[in-house]
Parts: sequence; structure tokens; C-alpha cells
Amino acid sequence: MSFTLAICSEMVFLDLPHLDRVRRIKDAGFAAEIWGWTDKDADALAATGATFTSMTGYVTGDLITPEGADDLLRTAADSIEFARRIGSLGLNLHGTGLGEGGLPVRPHPVTSGADWVAAVRTLERIATLGEQHGVTFVIENLNLEVDHPGVPFARAADTLALVAAVGSAHLRMNLDLYHAQIGEGNLAEVIRRSAPYLGEVQVADVPGRCEPLTGEVRWDYLARVLADSGYDGTVALEAWASEPGTAGSDRALERFRSAFTL
Repeated sequence: MSFTLAICSEMVFLDLPHLDRVRRIKDAGFAAEIWGWTDKDADALAATGATFTSMTGYVTGDLITPEGADDLLRTAADSIEFARRIGSLGLNLHGTGLGEGGLPVRPHPVTSGADWVAAVRTLERIATLGEQHGVTFVIENLNLEVDHPGVPFARAADTLALVAAVGSAHLRMNLDLYHAQIGEGNLAEVIRRSAPYLGEVQVADVPGRCEPLTGEVRWDYLARVLADSGYDGTVALEAWASEPGTAGSDRALERFRSAFTL
């Protein structure tokens, strides 16, 4: 079994212009991913010839408030149009909108039962939108301790519960193993529980959020757990290169490839 290996173009080859990063990722044999799309040129990205597996699937909004849900749906529809132009296979969501430094635009650290009901209803609307347009949204778990304090529905257990409650092929999990290691640990069991609902897996080592083989996680073991669970989709490196410059990013990509080539 093999995975589709992708690289987040926002975090490597930082000494190069963004389009050159995408080209270098493509030339190295990987698919590419982007974060926000409003500052990017869809035609220029498509012209690189890269395969895009993921991009942020909204601009503003949240899962809980009525106005936030409406914003999420509206900007998700706009995101679908951009995704079509670059051929992106996935549109990424979070528990709430993220601002500067990954901090929530509207912090909501404690969720009530009513919040959970509202989130499921919002995500049902998102899944319907995805079905209407033939695209898949994925919701990503985040960590609260280091990178994203105050984000609701942040744990992998939370995103799993939401996706399972909606029960649509057009809403899946983006299991970020970097965030899960910081927030929950027990990654092999998290993978096994999540496997039926996965739409993407993202990785970075802990601590430091750099490429595999730079921290504490046994990526070769987890790659086998993923394969044994039946997952054969996208695994994306969403990590900083541990060494500077273009050469350092090249080495980061090769370490990632080595860890997830079975």
C-alpha cells in the first residue's frame, strides 16, 4: 500500500517566492498544499502543473454562532470555486476561524452541549454544500497547549465525534498527528479509531514542528499503522525544515519521503 505524499508550500523553501516553492515541490515528486487562498493567483498556481491535495476551505466564520455559520457557508462556497481552478481535492476547516499566528479570531475554550449541536448542524450544511459541488471538506484537529489556545473542538477526539455525527462522505477528518501528539498522544490508537473517517493525515515531529526524524515520534511505525488500518490517501508534511535554506528543505522532503514509503 502507498500514500499520496504532499508538502505544505507555506512552510518549506521559505527563501523562494511561493510559486517557485510549488514548482520545486512538484519537481521533487510530491503533491502540494496551500493555506489561505485570497492572496494567491489560481491561474498561476494551476500553471505550475502541480497536483494540489488541500487548501483552506473558508475565509471567515465559525461552527457555533448563527452569523458565523452563515459566513462559513458563504466563504466555503467561494473557496470551492478557487479549489476547482487549481484542482484541489480537499478543503480544510477548523473549529473556528484562525487569525494572526494561528490564534482564534473568536476564542471559545469551553464548549457547551448547545455548541456541539450547533456545530453538527453547521457541518451538515457544509457536507451538503460539498455534495452539491462534488468536493470534500475535512476538519482538522489542532493543539491548544502550544499553537492554538482557545480553539473549540480542537482535539482529534472532537473532530472524530463531529465527523461521525454528520455521517457524510463529503465531510471527513484531517488528522494532524503533530497536534494530536501534543494534545492527546497515543497516536497509534488515535489512527485506528479515526481510520474509517479519514480524508487526510498531516505530520510534523514533536517538539519543534519539523520534519520526521527530528523529534520523538516513531514515524515508520505510524506509517505502518496507517497502512494496516486500510488508509491509502494523502499524507502531508505540514512542517518547518529543521535546517535552513533550500538545501535544508530538500533534506526535509527526503526525510519525510523515507518515513512514509512502505
